[in-house]
Amino acid sequence: MRSVTYSMSVSLDGYIVGPDGGFDWTVPDEEVFRLAIDEARGVGVHLLGRRLYETMLYWETADQDPSLDDAEREWAALWNPLPKVVFSTTLSEVQGNARLASGDVAHEIARLRAEPGESEIAIGGATLAAAAAESDLIDEYRARVYPVLVGGGIPFFPQHERRVDLELIENRTFGSGVVFLRHRVVHRQ
Repeated sequence: MRSVTYSMSVSLDGYIVGPDGGFDWTVPDEEVFRLAIDEARGVGVHLLGRRLYETMLYWETADQDPSLDDAEREWAALWNPLPKVVFSTTLSEVQGNARLASGDVAHEIARLRAEPGESEIAIGGATLAAAAAESDLIDEYRARVYPVLVGGGIPFFPQHERRVDLELIENRTFGSGVVFLRHRVVHRQ
């Protein structure tokens, strides 16, 4: 069965964006960007909320920018053909290799898990991840923890006042001070 992963950059105090909506502190250095590229290689479909989808639209035409470096070109070459499912109540159309979700996140994940293949179903966006977590659909949490405190904003982890046991399966510290934490959800019997 295809696993569902939630991977994003997060401040040390647990937010993906600050109280002002800014996330300029998440610009990755070369090492951290390489990690994101390597993660994308295992993804078969990416589920996005509207805000993240709109942020990532840049990459739809970025490969035409002559100032891109090799890593950015590699990312664009992976990201653009990747199938994407966008969850939005306000968008009427999407671009590139994306489609609007036809159901809620649980319905979409069930449908995608029923498809053949081993590639991951990745979730991007805290609101969408919270909905998936509430239904116990996330198998792995991957956090790139940046050494910054932003004091509020949108939290990385869903706030559903319930316990979720995790098993650490990987951790890495980068020269920039970013720490990558990869945890598998331990499903309790």
